Amino acid sequence: MIRLGVPSKGRLMEQTFDWFADRGVRLSRSGSDREYAGRVDGADGLSLVLLSAGEIPRELRAGRIELGVTGTDLVREKLAGWRSDIVEIAGMGFGHADLILAVPECWRDCETLDDLSSIARDFRAAHGFRLRIATKYHRLVRAWLAHHEIADYQLVDSQGATEGTVANQTAEAIADITSSGETLRANNLKILSEEPILRSQATLFASRAAMGPEMDRFLSQLGMAA
Repeated sequence: MIRLGVPSKGRLMEQTFDWFADRGVRLSRSGSDREYAGRVDGADGLSLVLLSAGEIPRELRAGRIELGVTGTDLVREKLAGWRSDIVEIAGMGFGHADLILAVPECWRDCETLDDLSSIARDFRAAHGFRLRIATKYHRLVRAWLAHHEIADYQLVDSQGATEGTVANQTAEAIADITSSGETLRANNLKILSEEPILRSQATLFASRAAMGPEMDRFLSQLGMAA
C-alpha cells in the first residue's frame, strides 16, 4: 500500500486533486471538511492521507507516508540533508512562490546584498546589536546569507504576519515567501534585486525507502518515473 499525503485544505488541496485527476487518479475528501479521511478512485494500492503541508516532509522522512505533495521550500527548510531520505519526483506546476529578502522601501540606498552588507555593518556600530531579519526559514536564509558572505545580522523567529515585523519594530528586514508581492508593498517593503533565496512550487516527493516495483508501477501510471 502506498500512502499519499496531500495538503488537507484550501487551494493547494484542490489543485492537487485536479493534478491527479488529469492523470486518471481521483482523490476526494470523505465526509465533511472537518474530517481528514480521503478516498481514491483509479489507482489500486493507493490510500489518501490528508495532512497540513508543513507536516508532510516530516511524515515522508519518518516513513509514515510513501508519497507526499508539499512545497519545495518546506522540504528544504525542515529537513537537513533531505536528499538522503526523499526523492523529488516532479514539480506540479502550481503553488509557485519565491523566498525573498525584503527591506523597508524608505531605504533608498539599499537595492542589493552588497548594500545590505554595508548597512548591517553600520547598523551594528550605531546600535550595538546586529540588524534583525524576521523569518521562519532559518536554515535556508542562514545558508544563503553565508554563501553571500553576509555576517552582521541576527535571525528573529516569525511564524506569522512576518511582513508586519518591520512596522512593529521587532525587525529591520524580513525573509519570507511571496507570490505576488502585494503584501510586501502594502507594508512598505521592497525586494532586493538579487535572485530569490529559493523558487518554490508544489512538488510530488517520495520516500527513498519506499522506492521499488510498486512505486514504479504507480509513477508509470502517472506518466513519470523516479
